Amino acid sequence: MDKEKLNSLMNEKGTVLVEFYATWCPHCQRMAPVVEDLKALLDGRAAVYQFDIDRNGGLADELGAKSVPTFIVYRDGQEMWRTVGEIDGQTLLSKVEEYI
Repeated sequence: MDKEKLNSLMNEKGTVLVEFYATWCPHCQRMAPVVEDLKALLDGRAAVYQFDIDRNGGLADELGAKSVPTFIVYRDGQEMWRTVGEIDGQTLLSKVEEYI
């Protein structure tokens, strides 16, 4: 596992959206444009990190991401909310904004 990524994530101040995805996952593929839109909408207000679960398996294990896509919202390094699977973009945006 990349301890540097984990430490960076846990020490990040403010609100952070983390997505674990896989390139082979059809649900993840459908969420990709939604996440890209969120990055633009949240620019300067919340960080968005995306991790390929196949390349970041240790980090996924450490954070308890067993399925893809997994979305986790952190605030000042503390997990505030999590969901697994496809989700409406407006709902995801609202959840992130709730913790900004």
